[in-house]
Amino acid sequence: MTHRGGELLARAPGKLVLSGSYSVLYGSPAIVTAVSRTALADPTREATHIADEVAAAVRLGLVPAPCYVDASALRTGDGAGGTRKLGLGSSAAILIATMAAFRGAPTSDEARTQMFRDGLKAHREAQGGGSGVDVAASTFGGTLAFLRGTEDDWPTMRAISLPADLVIVVYAAREAALTPRFVASVRAFADRDPAAFAPLISAAQSGALRATQAEDTLAFTQALAEQRDALETIGARASVSIVTPDVRALADAAAREGAFFGPSGAGGGDVAFLAGRAAPSASFDERARALGYDRLDLTIGAAGVAAVTA
Repeated sequence: MTHRGGELLARAPGKLVLSGSYSVLYGSPAIVTAVSRTALADPTREATHIADEVAAAVRLGLVPAPCYVDASALRTGDGAGGTRKLGLGSSAAILIATMAAFRGAPTSDEARTQMFRDGLKAHREAQGGGSGVDVAASTFGGTLAFLRGTEDDWPTMRAISLPADLVIVVYAAREAALTPRFVASVRAFADRDPAAFAPLISAAQSGALRATQAEDTLAFTQALAEQRDALETIGARASVSIVTPDVRALADAAAREGAFFGPSGAGGGDVAFLAGRAAPSASFDERARALGYDRLDLTIGAAGVAAVTA
């Protein structure tokens, strides 16, 4: 690790899920990209907050103890003097940064793969499952096509390149979405009415596959829109707002500019993004702000977990 003032520091990036939300849980590929907002871990300082994933890593013997992690870049004000998560995978970033702070940042493909697998063990222990797509982004960085494994198997992933002229702009809602029950509600809908669920998830899966194969921005954004529209209906049938009315309004506004707009991850209005050939207009940003969405200063395709250079 790198010394800075006698301290050993490691940083890991957050993530943005671009494609494959929900359908990744049903065997389809997701696309996840690491973002330039990171968590910074310092093992010489006492933890002020212990993420569930870090507590699980301690129980599993993967790290000796929690430590201090500055994850402020992955948080925002809550309007009441505190902060809240931005929905950019802060828990996974905190976990992987903590592991690298104690164990050293991986210096080979094999070491990076082992750190991912250990992180996924802690992630599954803490959450009782989950795809692990955020752990992958924090560990490997870049942009990945990610295929979830079973609970007894490892996910598979490969680095991919997005279309060269693709522009991604990320927005965060000023109010957090309450998404923990979203996946359970979708699964309950699938169990309650499999005949209605099947064609909807099939459409989302088709879009997820086409997104990984898209060679240009138009094909990519069309694949994203196919998924968003299917998930919007799934959410309505499951009584959860995967695509909120405000996100739908912004999606319609983006379409008028030839772009896609939709939720990232579980949805619910927490983090959303615009994808197109050009940055959004000033009027789009104004409309977004009026609906409670602030543009985030970040870039995608960030490097994975690493030592901090002085």
